[in-house]
Amino acid sequence: MYKDKKILAIVPARGGSKGLPGKNIMEIFGKPAIAWTIESALKSAFLDKTIVTTDDQEIADIARKYGAVIPFIRPKELAGDKTPMIDVILHALDFFKKCGEAYDIMVLLQPTSPLRKAEDIDGSIKAMFEKGAGSVISVCETEHPPYWSNTLPPDGCMKDFVRKDIMNKNRQELPKFYRLNGAIYASDVEYLYKLNCFFGEKTFAYVMPFERSVDIDHKTDMLLSEILLRAQNG
Repeated sequence: MYKDKKILAIVPARGGSKGLPGKNIMEIFGKPAIAWTIESALKSAFLDKTIVTTDDQEIADIARKYGAVIPFIRPKELAGDKTPMIDVILHALDFFKKCGEAYDIMVLLQPTSPLRKAEDIDGSIKAMFEKGAGSVISVCETEHPPYWSNTLPPDGCMKDFVRKDIMNKNRQELPKFYRLNGAIYASDVEYLYKLNCFFGEKTFAYVMPFERSVDIDHKTDMLLSEILLRAQNG
């Protein structure tokens, strides 16, 4: 709880990932990937409850072992490749509302961000109050300026790949850009129900360091997470 607001952490972890099968429970530095997220949530000073919403019994058993609450097994219709995350979140909030357990703020913590720390979670919640925000979303500085990215024509010609006005500029001369890092989506529950998404006029960024912003999508992300966690905890 923070400033008399009841706060729920939701960790979504379906079992049918196709991009990197089993990524939510693959071992990273001696623990299943999801364990790192659960442990950071349980170390938070502000979260009242941490739940995992999953359709997979193995994931549920592992999550429970590391201290998360498993209030239900997610319905199959909410565990498909194209299921919007907002539907998963609202299903969990509706479940607790029907049980007479309402929350003021929810924090989405995806298990594919194992380097996120409790201080990031608590920092994002504090930022909501400092900014009078409806929601706060974590970002990090981009690895490369987007000016250096473009589509390619079929023949691969790069004649217009980089804009002429920045062609000879160094990185330091270009403005900073930020990207979503997938680690934290915190929102006032009423704001979320009203917009049916996290983005609105009262949505603000919470900047995280690059070294805590790995979002696991590919095997190389797993390897990078292993290296960084070993450096931070070894």
